[in-house]
Amino acid sequence: MTPRTILRRLSAAGAAVILLAPMTPMTLAHASSVVPKIAWGSCGTDPKLKPFQCASVEVPTDYDHPNGPTTTIVLTRLPATDPAHRIGTLFTNPGGPGGPGVDFIQQAGQQIYTPEVRARFDILGFDPRGVGHSDPATCYPTAADEAKALANVPPFPVGPKEERRFIVDAAKLAAHCRTTSPDRLAHFSTANVARDMDLLRQAVGDAKLSYVGYSYGTYLGATYAKLFPNKVRALVLDGTLSPEWYSGSNGDKAPVGVRLKQGDGAYDTYEQFLAQCKKAGANCVLNQLGDPKTVVESTLERLKTQPIDVPLPDGSTLKVTYAVAVAITFSNLYDPAGFPALAEMWAQLAGTNRAKAAKSAPQALVEWNRRKEDYTSVGSVLQPCVEAKQSGRPLAYPAYAAAADKRAPHFGAYRAWVGIQCEFLGIRDRDAFLGPWPNKVKEPVLVFGTRHDPATPYEATRPYADLYPDARMVTVEGWGHTTIGKSTCADAMITSYLTDLKAPEDGATCSQDRKPFDPTPGARVGDVLRAWSGGR
Repeated sequence: MTPRTILRRLSAAGAAVILLAPMTPMTLAHASSVVPKIAWGSCGTDPKLKPFQCASVEVPTDYDHPNGPTTTIVLTRLPATDPAHRIGTLFTNPGGPGGPGVDFIQQAGQQIYTPEVRARFDILGFDPRGVGHSDPATCYPTAADEAKALANVPPFPVGPKEERRFIVDAAKLAAHCRTTSPDRLAHFSTANVARDMDLLRQAVGDAKLSYVGYSYGTYLGATYAKLFPNKVRALVLDGTLSPEWYSGSNGDKAPVGVRLKQGDGAYDTYEQFLAQCKKAGANCVLNQLGDPKTVVESTLERLKTQPIDVPLPDGSTLKVTYAVAVAITFSNLYDPAGFPALAEMWAQLAGTNRAKAAKSAPQALVEWNRRKEDYTSVGSVLQPCVEAKQSGRPLAYPAYAAAADKRAPHFGAYRAWVGIQCEFLGIRDRDAFLGPWPNKVKEPVLVFGTRHDPATPYEATRPYADLYPDARMVTVEGWGHTTIGKSTCADAMITSYLTDLKAPEDGATCSQDRKPFDPTPGARVGDVLRAWSGGR
């Protein structure tokens, strides 16, 4: 760490404890912030990164004090393949909160955008402040310390004893985060990410923003649209996260994990997975064991009292409990291309002798075990803690979870516990924006909702679109989270919109290219994407 970096971080920590008179986001002196200069360079020696350029810039940590301490933002770009006809830069956000945008573009940017889009735009990904390599909000001194502290924490608690322990562990985690990164968490809001993005827009020389946001990225898009309505060229908003649900501006006092209704969306998609499996006949391995729903439900019930130890290829062992099985299933509902692997996992778990470990690890378990290592720190997902309204009743979470699970078995409880750490963090970003959310963007915007989406329920799509004066909502008739790698129809709409600003009629529909259990030759884009999207 350089002396300048140490000094900057100490300065930021000192600034964080000074109580400032509150200012609304609309009155911040954003115009006085110095636009950073981007010095693009190599991304390293890895041959896979040769097509990309990388850079880092400094932005104000606190936009109330634009000449004060700074935060480092790391970014990458995939240059336009036809620079003579280049339109500008396409900004992206992969979701989260906590999704690293640099990894997203470097791993998937060459596959998920059409040749026409890649020809006309530099594709830009950036790690939002507090995430990835952009001054991450860490909760322990080292990654090893964090891994040790969280090693035995389940995805969610099952039963009163685990619930009490889970609440205590959440309080301990929040205390560690509050101690390790108070300066970073205090300025971690989406509104500040939107302000960073507007500085980056100016830095790349674009008069207006062209943007594609997925999942949480649609919340960032809604925030940008509210703060900078006259700086929008084109917004693609895919897998919409309701700003009212997320922020709590709708008056709902339930925990954020309940407000987001992910449990409901996940249970709907889970039932679709089972129904599509049954329809697929021999193409779904679960049908060999009987009715898919009966097989999976009975196995879930057994796992509550009899977990299964599964050996992994790296020599370690994964204990598959009820909570772990629910969490893995949720992650694999994000992409219908993963349904066959999910079915194989359940077939193996269902056929495992109760007293013996499974002989080999199903692919879904291997991916889950790898996915747990994909983020820099658990602190990167604490953005809702500093900006969204909390319930203020951490001891009521068991009751909230039980009620959610009645509506959406298995997944209601799992997602209800999301954000329990927020009840204990005690840090708020005073410059967060929490509504009202209707905006004044004049340009048409393109909004996608998938009919059976486990993470951003379809029912949020129309209300989200109605926040914009001219939103063109497209329903994707299918399964999974976002349109990425699933629909050439959606890809064509996005291409026409971004390159020629031609938006479809509001209420248009698209189909997906394949049904969940159709044979899928070759590698899948979803295999790449589940590594960063799982569980967000």
